[in-house]
Amino acid sequence: MAVLSLERTVPLVPAEAWRRLTRWERHGDTVPLTRVTAEPPGPTRRGTVVVARTGAGPLAFDDPMEVTLWQPPRPDAPGRCRLDKRGRVVRGWAEIEVRPAPDDRARVMWREELDVRFLPPFLDGPLGRAGHHVFGRTVDHLLRQP
Repeated sequence: MAVLSLERTVPLVPAEAWRRLTRWERHGDTVPLTRVTAEPPGPTRRGTVVVARTGAGPLAFDDPMEVTLWQPPRPDAPGRCRLDKRGRVVRGWAEIEVRPAPDDRARVMWREELDVRFLPPFLDGPLGRAGHHVFGRTVDHLLRQP
């Protein structure tokens, strides 16, 4: 199982950072051969299922994630979202937290635990480093794009 953690401080108010990070369809923009959808349509809520489809043809697989915690940021509380990975290939969870930082900035924390089926444990280190790179690029891209 690979574990990764990212932190960013950005010149956005927490509500805007949250909005950018939780536009699920945009998550595939920086990951080759990946398309992300969410069901049911409409605002995200507990029970929403986000699916990342990665690959091409017979080598494609779905990474379904259920939103099990949905607390957008409020003036008196940080925003928190948890996605539990429910796929046949990728298991684990992801957590996003957005809180106020000094000078009207937002502090973003992204934590993820990945367990890829059939991947031997000795590859957890390389998987974690690759995940850190991929998710870091995705978070940076999402936070830069309105």
